[in-house]
Amino acid sequence: MKADADIVVVGAGLAGLAAAVSLARAGLSVVHVAPAAPPDRRTSALMMPSVDFLRRSGLVDDPAEIGHALTAIRIIDATPRLIRAPETLFEAAEAGLPAFGWNFGNARLLARFQSLAPSTSLQTRDAAVVSYERRGRLGAVTLADGTSVQAPLVVGADGKKSVIRTAAGIAAREHRFAEAALVCDLELARPIGGTSIEFHYPRGPFTLVPAGGNRANLVWIDEESLLRETLAAGPDALLRALHERSQRLFGAIALASPGFVFPLSTLTVDTAGADGVALVGEAAHAFPPIGAQGLNLGLRDVADLVDAVAAADRTDPDWGRLAAADYAARRAGDLARTGGVVDALFRSLLADMLPGQMLRAGGLWALKLLPPLRRRAFALGMGER
Repeated sequence: MKADADIVVVGAGLAGLAAAVSLARAGLSVVHVAPAAPPDRRTSALMMPSVDFLRRSGLVDDPAEIGHALTAIRIIDATPRLIRAPETLFEAAEAGLPAFGWNFGNARLLARFQSLAPSTSLQTRDAAVVSYERRGRLGAVTLADGTSVQAPLVVGADGKKSVIRTAAGIAAREHRFAEAALVCDLELARPIGGTSIEFHYPRGPFTLVPAGGNRANLVWIDEESLLRETLAAGPDALLRALHERSQRLFGAIALASPGFVFPLSTLTVDTAGADGVALVGEAAHAFPPIGAQGLNLGLRDVADLVDAVAAADRTDPDWGRLAAADYAARRAGDLARTGGVVDALFRSLLADMLPGQMLRAGGLWALKLLPPLRRRAFALGMGER
């Protein structure tokens, strides 16, 4: 059997495209199976380690050209609970940083990555994947048109319902929450500058992320039924809810884009790589949008994947299996640590029991009053390793 490329990457999202372009720019021949998808209207807050990786990989030159700096994080406990946390402000300058990270529109990032795709070493196939199997030392991906592509290493970046992960026999566990996220773009009467503002309510945070000028990206987490009912009631009902949740701190609010509701769940895997398959992005992990870890973790997947492939001896006929095993070992600690932290943080935001409220409020008091602990929290939140 003859390989069609060194690597096949499956998945049209940001993690899949970043993997395909980064590997191709590193000199590998890559087939990127990327079925057409509707425009991604979401945004991603990328912390500085992720932005640094994009710069090193040549995927982003100047983040200011397509993004907006996040210079501070303000947390407001808006719950009616008996024990409430203090209002807390975290500033990047305190950690000696110009910014914690940058907020990017996903569509702009996708366009940027696509513009940098090499014309010779990267081939893109607009097709759905129907099956995957291992044929000796090659992984074979079968497309909807009946054709197949084969390579020593196959990268599954095809989301929570990953065909590649399932066919490779890598076990995954998913937990669905009653909460969902409503996202849209807003125009505020008073700008928030570079500060991301989180109002913590009983069923999740209501977050405004800087998007330049008077614009902000909204991520509102609440019970899914409430969010869908509010959205279905029309723009006026939605605006009334937004004014109430934002405590009218920013004057009049106008909708700058349609709203969308996304169900929330967590997904974890036993391993991120096995038998010539490497999983990146939501094929390997998924979390609620807490602590800005989703795409940040996906880009750390891509960074470790590029390093694992670079370290592989590609004269070895079984190098695809060896690279997948190396990648899995590199990712194990980060996935376990980040998954545990994000899951615990999200559940703490939903805690109704008094002990949970005390722990959460005490934790924020400690972060507010103890600079060394606050700096450690900065490092963990930004994904430093």
